[in-house]
Amino acid sequence: MSENDQPAVLTEVRDNVLLITINRPEQRNAINSAAANGIAAALETLDGDDSLSVGVLTGAGKGFCAGMDLKGFVTGDLPWHETRGFAGIVQQPPRKPIIAAVEGFAVAGGLEIALACDLLVASEGAKLGVPEAKRSIVAAGGALLRLPRKIPYGIAMELALTGDPITAERGLELGLVNRVSEPGRAVDVALELAAAIAKNGPLSLAATKEILESQWDWSDEEFWQKQAEIVGPVLVSEDAREGATAFAEKREPVWKGK
Repeated sequence: MSENDQPAVLTEVRDNVLLITINRPEQRNAINSAAANGIAAALETLDGDDSLSVGVLTGAGKGFCAGMDLKGFVTGDLPWHETRGFAGIVQQPPRKPIIAAVEGFAVAGGLEIALACDLLVASEGAKLGVPEAKRSIVAAGGALLRLPRKIPYGIAMELALTGDPITAERGLELGLVNRVSEPGRAVDVALELAAAIAKNGPLSLAATKEILESQWDWSDEEFWQKQAEIVGPVLVSEDAREGATAFAEKREPVWKGK
């Protein structure tokens, strides 16, 4: 069966984790409209299914993603989703936590997809970069927004202006990468990390992510007010009572997501 006969994006439920795979290995998992819409649909499933707490996003084959499908772009096959933007994620990531699992490379729009995720696991030697300046274009899929929030400003500027990649190991040193895996084990390590996160209360996870992502534009006074608005419903939820009860009874909590 050829790649054209395969779905551009695959999903698989692993307990309460949704594994999302960009499935265009022959095209280096470059993003076309089918891939963008497939990722967007998977994120809708992640956010809409109360049994799911965390997502893991990866690429099939030897690499994560090489960015936009340029051949498709020339023919009018555009890699944008109407509300979530490029690749169905960069302008509107999911409400729930999501981890990028990078094998081989995440470059150009591929790195921008990984940056739209909350955490990043990469295999040893994986190449991470935004080479757009080498082609006289601009990394306009979120790298210029998210890179300086994740790594020192000067390093972000250097990566964007030179277009030169860094390795996963250097990314770990800079705080861009959370964990480095052995080659071929990025998904396994990402799923291990996802399982550790998914043990926690789903309402708490979503609220924590929302506060961390939104606080960049808040003043100190606004922070306390807006945090209270987000945290309030969580503190009076059934899950909050279950968490306290389970702790007192020395057992694992059973979350209901409400």
